[in-house]
Amino acid sequence: MSAQSLYLIGDVPGFTPQIGRLVSMLNNVRHTTLAAVAGLDAAALDYVHDAQSNSIGALLLHIAAAEVGYQAATFHDRELNALEREDWDGALALGDRSRQKIRGHELPYYLSRLEHVRAGTLLELGRRDDAWLQDETIFGNGQRVNNYFKWFHVLGHELNHRGQIRWLRTRASR
Repeated sequence: MSAQSLYLIGDVPGFTPQIGRLVSMLNNVRHTTLAAVAGLDAAALDYVHDAQSNSIGALLLHIAAAEVGYQAATFHDRELNALEREDWDGALALGDRSRQKIRGHELPYYLSRLEHVRAGTLLELGRRDDAWLQDETIFGNGQRVNNYFKWFHVLGHELNHRGQIRWLRTRASR
């Protein structure tokens, strides 16, 4: 993705038109998340502001874990399997477990996990057409949702945690 194309929501080679627009948005959001963590060391990534907050590292893995969950739901019509749950243990639900388990990694570790997950998302989105975005299922609260909404949710989820990351970064550097 070129820096110039980050601000143009539009066609992306290899994707149908609407999926390309979704990919454009995913690219922009990820670019801003990566900018928010650029240059952080392990101490800053492990910083926990208080007993209820999560570290930047945990938030990064949580972003990736949520995307894995939506990959399973939208691309494979299933919940996470036992191996996936074990792999993402601590990152799926933030809190005490993530504060205990997700520590001591340098930034490339987190970036690699994010990149690997996103590569899988892009591969699968490239196999779908615009009609797939309209496929509907029932969400956990009984509400009908389509795949477009689910991936919109992934975007909003990352944006929310990116805000937390920016807030934590200012406090970790004091």
